[in-house]
Amino acid sequence: MDDDAVLVEASGHEVPITSPGKVFFPERGETKLDLVRYYQAIEQPLLSAMGGRPVLLQRFPRGAGGTSFFQKRVPEAHPEWLQTTIVSTPNGTTSQALVAADLAHVLWAVNLACLGFHVWPAKASDPEHADELRIDLDPTPGVTFAMVQEAAHVVHTLLQEVGVAAMPKTTGNRGIHVYVRLQPLWTSYQVRAAAVAVARELERRRPDLITAAWWKEERGVRVFVDFNQNAPHKTIFGAWSARARPGAQVSTPFAWDELDTVNPDALTIATVPGRVARDGDPWASMADAPQSLEPLLNLHERDAAAGLADAPWPPVYPKMPGEPPRVAPSRARKLVEPG
Repeated sequence: MDDDAVLVEASGHEVPITSPGKVFFPERGETKLDLVRYYQAIEQPLLSAMGGRPVLLQRFPRGAGGTSFFQKRVPEAHPEWLQTTIVSTPNGTTSQALVAADLAHVLWAVNLACLGFHVWPAKASDPEHADELRIDLDPTPGVTFAMVQEAAHVVHTLLQEVGVAAMPKTTGNRGIHVYVRLQPLWTSYQVRAAAVAVARELERRRPDLITAAWWKEERGVRVFVDFNQNAPHKTIFGAWSARARPGAQVSTPFAWDELDTVNPDALTIATVPGRVARDGDPWASMADAPQSLEPLLNLHERDAAAGLADAPWPPVYPKMPGEPPRVAPSRARKLVEPG
């Protein structure tokens, strides 16, 4: 262990933090130890959101702004108390991934220069059932955050109409994620099917603002609802995780009545702990009342009965039954044009 290492007590373990003074976030000079203190301060909401789930580590050896790499496999040299689980990639490759079992596991990863966590939608104890649907409101070029906020209002209205409770969070950058915590009864394939139907219904309601078009050439200046964030084995940037931005912005859960005033750039590792201490966890009720997917699957069944095919899958996935040709529309037109 380095001479300047700090031992941090967490979850009954001593976690060594090496090079604690290393600057991770240059805007205000926050260090690795500052990031540790941040995760300690929001332990309860953090673990409520991702506790027990496999996580993909994105490591930034030189801090925010430096190069990074994704690490799905836990290094061979790790503490004996570390909990891991087998996860699969879309092509069937397996690896031994970290489980966010408690705060000690989170801080162990932070010591490896993991700034934020990309989280699986299922618990390690029940990998066959996805218990989260994630609605990713992704700003295309030219889309403002005000447009994303407006799109989130449309999401909220739709989910209220069908009787599904959900909660929003900032992405730590320019987007918004809306989460539905589910009863662990459905597979990721079913959850993705529901997400496709939600995206299409949102586009029907506000085609000027929202798009479900997978191909970038068809999106225009609209908010893209990325339904494929719910594909099997797909991770998404976790709630309460710190982004690798110079200002140490956090992907922060918030209440629906804050939607019009939330400022993602102001939610940082310096400001979020005080917010949680003052207002508590806005997602606290979500874990206590998991939802049924059936109202959203009903939308999918309606679309299927109307003859709508599946939406395209990402290229890393094998061709799926009912999927349309996996080729951009402009290229498809060229292929059928007479020579």
